[in-house]
Amino acid sequence: MTDHASCSTVLSAPKIAIIGGGLTGLLTATLLEHASNQSSSSSNTLQITIFEKSRSVGRLATRYRSDSETGKNWQWSFGAQFFTAKTADFQKFITPWLDTGLLQPWCAEVVELTPSSDNEQSPNIQSKEQWDAVHARYISTPKMTSWGRELATALKHTTIVFKTRVAPLAQYLQYQNPQQSQYQTQNQNQNQTFNQNSKQTELFDETGASLGWFDWVICTAPNGQAVELMADSGFSQQAKIIKPQMQACYTLMLGWEDVQKLPETLKGQLAPQWDVAYLNSAILDRIFIEHQKPAHGELLPSVTIHARNDWSEAHVDDDIETVKEQLLQAAKQALNWNKNSAPSQIDCHRWRYAATIVNKDAEELGILIDATKQWIVSGDWCAKGNIESCYRMAQQTVKAIMQTK
Repeated sequence: MTDHASCSTVLSAPKIAIIGGGLTGLLTATLLEHASNQSSSSSNTLQITIFEKSRSVGRLATRYRSDSETGKNWQWSFGAQFFTAKTADFQKFITPWLDTGLLQPWCAEVVELTPSSDNEQSPNIQSKEQWDAVHARYISTPKMTSWGRELATALKHTTIVFKTRVAPLAQYLQYQNPQQSQYQTQNQNQNQTFNQNSKQTELFDETGASLGWFDWVICTAPNGQAVELMADSGFSQQAKIIKPQMQACYTLMLGWEDVQKLPETLKGQLAPQWDVAYLNSAILDRIFIEHQKPAHGELLPSVTIHARNDWSEAHVDDDIETVKEQLLQAAKQALNWNKNSAPSQIDCHRWRYAATIVNKDAEELGILIDATKQWIVSGDWCAKGNIESCYRMAQQTVKAIMQTK
């Protein structure tokens, strides 16, 4: 995907930087554009720039692999597997993509699976529930990344800059080339990137090159990264960034060349037939059968397995090959394969910041605002750590900005 061209706007148009092209960043840009379009002043159209460190948008990561003989793909959603829409606003927001079929409800058959400690015995599988329209779970098709890319393509007043790491906001004094920043030359005695008079911030990349001046800076990185980006910058809400606790997650991705080569546990011949399994395991948390999802019928047999977050956090710095072997051993106990039904495709991924620990009794953090500097720290971790939280934090961000325009 190429960068989007910004629409021409007057010089006085507010400029907004969004650090991070995950769903929080994309939804924030989308809602900002909607709010700007509804503004009565056409001369006040927002100019938005998203800085994304990777080559693509969206955090709903999907991994693929093609079979050289059949040309068909294995596919694993090793990030978020699905999302819910519990609020009326979010339900209304996703309706256009439900109408086109890009988003679809996933009415999965869910079981509880207890692995067998004996390789000669099958695991114990008991029906748990079915996800239906009353408590719908949604997926993006044909890939979980498709919705994020669609959101990015629809942006009209937003430039997305890929492969760009924004430097910590307090680091600009380390950049020694005065030609890179007129602001640095004129303000050698200031220990921040914030211009007190104009309420503008100059951002830099990790090489020290200027990324431009912005009226608002919105950081949507996971809180572990947000701490580093905002450290020693004078951000008034710095202490609150570390309040939510996040845990890691390891994901094991397995593939088979043919349905007939699947272990009996996955062939659908056992009662009950299932799509998602919650595991009673010290290591594994859930199993998702990818090729049984809506609009996934052309896939080769693909299974995604998420490890428990507490186990993943305890082993987050372990050698990933060692972790993969431990996950494989646990998966073999859960799915009970033998040498004839072992997976032919095996991969493992580590998410360092995957899940927010939600205290049901604690007050939701919400976005963090420094009104003086016009900096905002946001992300799903500011709420419940799910995709709907991305949308709700984007709503809060837009409200805060539009009220001060």
